[in-house]
Amino acid sequence: MKYFIFISAFLVVSISSYAQPSFLFKKDKDKEEKYTGPQWDQTNKASVYLSQVSFVNWNAGGTNSISGLFAFETKANYTDKYFSWSNNALVRLGINKQQSKDLQKSDDLVEINSNLGYQPDVTSNWFYSARMSFKSQMFNGYSYPNKDNPISRLLAPGYLFFGGGMEYGKHIDKLSLYFSPVTLKATFVLDEDLSNAGAFGVDPGVYDDNGNLLIPGERVRKEIGVLVTNTYETEVATNINIKNQLSLYSDYVNNFGNIDIDWSVDFDFKVNSFIKATLGSHIRYDDDVKTTVPSTEVEGEFDEAGAKVQWKQFLGIGVAVDF
Repeated sequence: MKYFIFISAFLVVSISSYAQPSFLFKKDKDKEEKYTGPQWDQTNKASVYLSQVSFVNWNAGGTNSISGLFAFETKANYTDKYFSWSNNALVRLGINKQQSKDLQKSDDLVEINSNLGYQPDVTSNWFYSARMSFKSQMFNGYSYPNKDNPISRLLAPGYLFFGGGMEYGKHIDKLSLYFSPVTLKATFVLDEDLSNAGAFGVDPGVYDDNGNLLIPGERVRKEIGVLVTNTYETEVATNINIKNQLSLYSDYVNNFGNIDIDWSVDFDFKVNSFIKATLGSHIRYDDDVKTTVPSTEVEGEFDEAGAKVQWKQFLGIGVAVDF
């Protein structure tokens, strides 16, 4: 609940953007005035971003390091007079190598989104919408430098959202507000060790006094709740674009009012047709994902410390190709 006021205020600011005059948003007048029949539009984007730092006799000290982020995104969108169907898939992998340390993973994402919209009135900006999104990762995650016990794996976790509601803004380019009063959230933890440990909010396994497993841990946690998303993308200056994505979810059954937050803000800087730079910030909060701290009573064990805000930031320059 301590984040409820903050997020509510931010959402009010986001919604207030819809009151701005329509001339602030770029439009394609030909597409608005003329209907040319059903259309499929497919685009692909591959990008590589690098960052590097090295020191030679640098009296202030420092550690040589190099980082890379590799990403591929594909989109396939269908539109006709009353229906729209947008689909996209994203794969992203980041690695980091520091002097005298092993190669480490800095980013890992597999994401699939599909959104079907029906517009009953061609003059309206409102759509009936159904949405599905899925997120997971490809490779094991570790709490470095410990690489003996993975803290995450493929489909551990995996997140699936599916629901229906109303969406506003498809006639205003790259501005959307979506509200779903009934959305299923499924959390997958398909790794035996992690599910038995109760990772990512699933019910943990039950053990006897000798440490023998009596009841396996939950593999899938299902929730029903309300979902609100806001997407806004625009050019803030010449060759500088910003994209804001906010997702708020609250489960009706378990602690309604505790809000899961997924908020990313990305700046894209275009140098020329191929060379681009990106600056991104990503904040997450999930009340079901608990942190741990070393136990004050038993050496070598850990105690639960509750959920905390997760934050990730990235800055890189590289090559991006659309095809």
